Amino acid sequence: MNHTIGVYGLGVMGASLAKNMLNKGERVALYNYTPDLTEKFSEEFPHESATVFYDLKPFIESLEKPRKVFLMVTAGEVTDSVINSIAPLLDKEDIIMDGGNANFKDSTERFRLLKEKGIQFLSIGVSGGEAGALNGPALMPSGDKAAYDEVAPILEKIAAQVDGKPCCSYIGTEGSGHYVKMVHNGIEYADMQLISEAYQFLRKVVGLDVKEIANIFSKWNEWELKSYLIEITGHILNYDDPVTSQPIIDVILDKAGQKGTGKWTSKDALDIGVPASIITESVFARYLSSLKDERVEAAEYLAGPKMNCQVSDKDEWINLVKEALFMGKICTYAQGFMQYKQASDYYGWNFRLADIALIFRGGCIIQADFLDSVSQAFQSDVKLKNILRAPYFQEKANAYEGSLRRVAMKAMENGLSIPGLSSSLSFYDGYRASRSGAELIQAQRDYFGAHTYERVDKVGIFHTVWEGE
Repeated sequence: MNHTIGVYGLGVMGASLAKNMLNKGERVALYNYTPDLTEKFSEEFPHESATVFYDLKPFIESLEKPRKVFLMVTAGEVTDSVINSIAPLLDKEDIIMDGGNANFKDSTERFRLLKEKGIQFLSIGVSGGEAGALNGPALMPSGDKAAYDEVAPILEKIAAQVDGKPCCSYIGTEGSGHYVKMVHNGIEYADMQLISEAYQFLRKVVGLDVKEIANIFSKWNEWELKSYLIEITGHILNYDDPVTSQPIIDVILDKAGQKGTGKWTSKDALDIGVPASIITESVFARYLSSLKDERVEAAEYLAGPKMNCQVSDKDEWINLVKEALFMGKICTYAQGFMQYKQASDYYGWNFRLADIALIFRGGCIIQADFLDSVSQAFQSDVKLKNILRAPYFQEKANAYEGSLRRVAMKAMENGLSIPGLSSSLSFYDGYRASRSGAELIQAQRDYFGAHTYERVDKVGIFHTVWEGE
């Protein structure tokens, strides 16, 4: 059998993608470096259009030309090792696709090295986890456009579908697909942090129990906040631990893990000059959460206000939290798409921001109805600098900023840490400030380092000979 595509790597994600391809009518060759996962796939999912291989050479030779090999292996050195083992078996114009969680800089280097050998390389951001990979993920492919056109019929078929359109679109050259996935994950970090803070506020300040909050999130998922993360939050809060019969949220240790993509997003934002403060605070919040033992000790000797759950109108505060959360979400996406816009210019990728927003509407972790409005904003104005300047988001921001402000103040009064919501408010107020206070910083820089400054009344660069200089 000549196979239309080969999948190298049969872990959870690779196996799920392979099943997705088979279910969509592709003829798939399957290979894993260790035979155990190959055998497991063959036993659990026998399919007339699937062939498992235990040797690399026949696996490659079974593929139709130009050969298409989809890698789902551990990012980093493992990916390089696999590429180095495959490349000598390929002909010019054959295509390697990397769907792992690679650093975009590594993907750019692989793109260039393989191009020198005449092998086409696609860097593909894949979002949606195991369920998304099986039923339809969001895909962010990049590399040579000709290579994408060759594999597009397969990728667009296996991607999530929204309104009859695939959540898959060509991103650009080099490693730009993995860049888009990286910032997607940064937005995901912030979105999750904001939701966590809303939950904490409702429980600790408003005084609601877990089941009441679960019901609230379920209702919010029928409103403007409708999204995958809001939906699963309601499910999580409704789930009881089978061992203790308590809400499972109360038996999970409050230490958040991470795999590094949020940190990569923050580091790149610093490199290219984007104020991605909400994403960065969300990364720091996970670091702080990991200090569990220190936090427990600090609670015994560091002073703070006593938590007061006596609010006068719970329904009013529930609504305020809902609007504050949506406002935080607007600010998060404003920062994320600012980063996409800046990166497009900085790295020369020519991103189509409206298309990127549409990719995220289905299959991925940050999928939300909200993204239709983001896409429409960039469709209406391809030069839009910030979604806060689009009419829809201006209207929402002007309506909800007061709610965010009240929730932030109430949280601080009660000693509740809300780095996501508070940095959202600081970003919003900083963005709308016609005069920021940075004039004093620039004066200080000129005073101690002769770094110069610009003036509001004259054009040019100036320096003052300060007293005592």
